[in-house]
Formats: sequence, C-alpha cells, structure tokens
Amino acid sequence: MMTTVALTAHFDDEKVQFDEPCRLDPNARLMFAELPSVDERHAWSQFSAKQLANAYGDTEPEYATADLPP
Repeated sequence: MMTTVALTAHFDDEKVQFDEPCRLDPNARLMFAELPSVDERHAWSQFSAKQLANAYGDTEPEYATADLPP
C-alpha cells in the first residue's frame, strides 16, 4: 500500500529542491502543487475576514430556534 506524504520544497529557477532530506523509492510517483505567494495568501485572508465580519456583523439579525424549519 502506498503512503501519501506531504513534503515542502522550493524551485530555485533550475530545479525543485526539497526543504528537508527525504528518502524516495526508485521511480516514486510525485505530485506537485504550487502554493500561492505570501502576499496572495495575505490578501485572501483579509478578504475572508472582511466578508465574515459583514456576514456576522452587528447588523445581522438574531435568529431564534422558532425561525428554523422543522
């Protein structure tokens, strides 16, 4: 059975470099996912926080249990 392992790595403009030493079996299948930049993650976090504040702000009505469908 194949075990899924998450490893961090970076691209140095030439090749992918693992951030920590790791042992891979010969012909191991790998899958890479490019993560958003720190700036992009920060922008999404700010946007999400603002939308949550709007959704759960002081102007949001309070709902009673009686308001819920049976």
